[in-house]
Amino acid sequence: MHVIPANKLSQLTSALPFWLSLLLIPLVIYSASAGGWAVLLLPVATWYLFSIVDLFADLNEDNADPQTPDEQLFWYKLITAIWAPLQFCVIFGMLYYVTRADHLNGWEQYFLFIGVGVMSGTIGINYSHELMHQKPKSERLMADALLGMVLYSHFRSEHLLVHHRYVGTPRDPVSARYNEGFWRFFPRVLVACYLSAFQAEKAMLARKNLPWHDASNPFWRYWLWQASFLLLALLIGDVWGLFLFIVQAFTAVFQLELVNYVEHYGLTRKHLGDGKYEHVMPRHSWNAAQRVSNWLLINLQRHSDHHYKPDRRFPLLQNYGPADAPQLPFGYPVMTLAALSPTLWRRVMNPRVRKWRAMYYPEITDWAPYVDGSLPQPR
Repeated sequence: MHVIPANKLSQLTSALPFWLSLLLIPLVIYSASAGGWAVLLLPVATWYLFSIVDLFADLNEDNADPQTPDEQLFWYKLITAIWAPLQFCVIFGMLYYVTRADHLNGWEQYFLFIGVGVMSGTIGINYSHELMHQKPKSERLMADALLGMVLYSHFRSEHLLVHHRYVGTPRDPVSARYNEGFWRFFPRVLVACYLSAFQAEKAMLARKNLPWHDASNPFWRYWLWQASFLLLALLIGDVWGLFLFIVQAFTAVFQLELVNYVEHYGLTRKHLGDGKYEHVMPRHSWNAAQRVSNWLLINLQRHSDHHYKPDRRFPLLQNYGPADAPQLPFGYPVMTLAALSPTLWRRVMNPRVRKWRAMYYPEITDWAPYVDGSLPQPR
């Protein structure tokens, strides 16, 4: 069991690898100033460089003491706390710069903002995911700001009220079905997640005898965040600047849903009858112990423990071995690339899903209801 040091200087040393995301900011600045092929550096660094390094780095299967007090996590929490203002400056600073830069043509600006979207999706949405699970209002406010910058504010409601409650059941849009390719999954969840998030908030208000349009509905806040950022993009860069901002947002959402696809592909909770399902266990999420990509993604790949203990902060997330959770063969950077090819994905993952079924649920002989969605909706 790894113990996080109590001394703040020692804590900083221990937390430093998780600050790798900050290196993406000077990379964006260099890409914009250099132009040409340099505008591709951000996707190359996050998708390919970390994939290569992961292949040569060892796995990190050590676990911190989950009872570590919050005050010993200062440097870990700080990175997620400062990211929202930094990302705001990068997105809108780049928008101001590139729409006035003579050395960048339209295509260079377009691909540069795809790179910015890779950053706001890989880092920004991931950090918002960490922040939305915490109790302090300031952290949840930063989560809202980060999601507003990528026009996906409803993700907070969908993730907290739908995904965590119904993961691995027919009621969760984000649990990718067995044999469902990513290109079928992606348009499905874009619509289904928005609707399920809105319905979840509407149902909560109805239980208080309030209409959906009551001022306490967080969707009003979501729409205000998004409208504000869209207006700011328009004011800074005119219509072209607005377009670049939307390109960034779409790329970020694409990144998010690629990861969502990987995290639960083919894994289902056992139906107990009468619309009831077993409790969420570590076995219902794919686990990955790749050290370097877990630094970049602040332990998101320890997803099995996140669903088991959703409010546990990222440095305290536990790694599970093959006996307790299904293991991905590679980290998210490699697996998300593989997911873009449905044929390759099925070749790699379907045998692992079948092995998972045989290991945990040998008594289930007919998996068709779990695949075609004919099981009852959970209560």
